[in-house]
Amino acid sequence: MNSIEHFHAIKELLGDSRTYYLIAVDMDSNYSYVNRHYTEAFQTIHGDLVGKHYAITMHEDDQQICQTVSEKAFMYRESVFPAILRKHDGNGGFIITKWEYKAMFNDHDLPIGIFCIGHDITEFMKVSGKLHEIKISHSHSIRRYVANLLGLGKLIQEATDLIDVKHAAKMIVQSAADLDIVVKEIHRNESAGT
Repeated sequence: MNSIEHFHAIKELLGDSRTYYLIAVDMDSNYSYVNRHYTEAFQTIHGDLVGKHYAITMHEDDQQICQTVSEKAFMYRESVFPAILRKHDGNGGFIITKWEYKAMFNDHDLPIGIFCIGHDITEFMKVSGKLHEIKISHSHSIRRYVANLLGLGKLIQEATDLIDVKHAAKMIVQSAADLDIVVKEIHRNESAGT
């Protein structure tokens, strides 16, 4: 099966997809095909896309990514190449999309364009970012108490007076109790799904 046959088979499968975007871009960098999902997502912002330059939908800084990935697809025609691109959402922001590119060649083995399958990963990226922030926050909270405990342990090791040891022990108990509260709160938040 050649690349055009691949594209037509995928078009048959994903033409009416509600999850995946399917697009084709010709050698002049203009859209030659967009499936229903892509049309619904971007036509209200940009009008009919077929015949328009592919870059109309995306963040200008991501155009170089498209260029680089397309060049790889033409060089290694049997492979697909991934790209993450920001697309205008019509409200001054962006939809984050993940794509796979494949070059198309005609029966004379001449390049005729690129087809791409993609999907919206905006929510995934938001959740991933929030989870990263939570992880950093929890890590900082826990490390603070661990650092206190380590410091107090060193004080005990170097103490020469029993009063200093008792004072450090009291602070260790307090730091351990504070750490226990933080760990329980993290567990409670994770159990609640926040």
